[in-house]
Amino acid sequence: MIQPRLLTPEVELRIPTLDDAPALADAQTLSREHLRRWEPVRTEKWFTTAGQVERLQYQLERHKNGQVVPWVLASGRRIVGAITLSDLVPGPFRSASLGYWVSADSIGKGLATRAVEAVAEIADAELKLHRIEASTLTGNVASQRVLSRAGFQQIGTAPTYLHIDGYWQDCNLYQRILNNREPGA
Repeated sequence: MIQPRLLTPEVELRIPTLDDAPALADAQTLSREHLRRWEPVRTEKWFTTAGQVERLQYQLERHKNGQVVPWVLASGRRIVGAITLSDLVPGPFRSASLGYWVSADSIGKGLATRAVEAVAEIADAELKLHRIEASTLTGNVASQRVLSRAGFQQIGTAPTYLHIDGYWQDCNLYQRILNNREPGA
């Protein structure tokens, strides 16, 4: 079981529960315009507690099955961001994809970098992964800085890689090699 950990004295990285749905809806609503250009087009339901309950149920079911590890960045009862390892692949690949966001009022405080670093440590020590991959839109310089500070290296560019903000966009691809141990070790 992955234990919560403090990123700052005020912000904890932890696995979410269904009780986080209202706070997630609030955070998504607060950050709606900030996140719009970096995310897929969202329906109005996404910004509601019911929409976040559905999202959490889906994530937590996949977490139970070992496919995803979702976290929230919680400051008391407020959610100020989230980070997810998805598409966990065991065996000789031992890899996962990383995604994250920080609320509009928490930008510039180092939370994304701390969260990415903490998740990389967990992925290595607890999940026994070999690597983590991530992508950013080519224009998302802030996220590219986060990945660079957290030890990721750019490994390429993918044309029309993700459908974000209503159209297919080019992305930079990154990876962080966590270790070179044998799979399962």
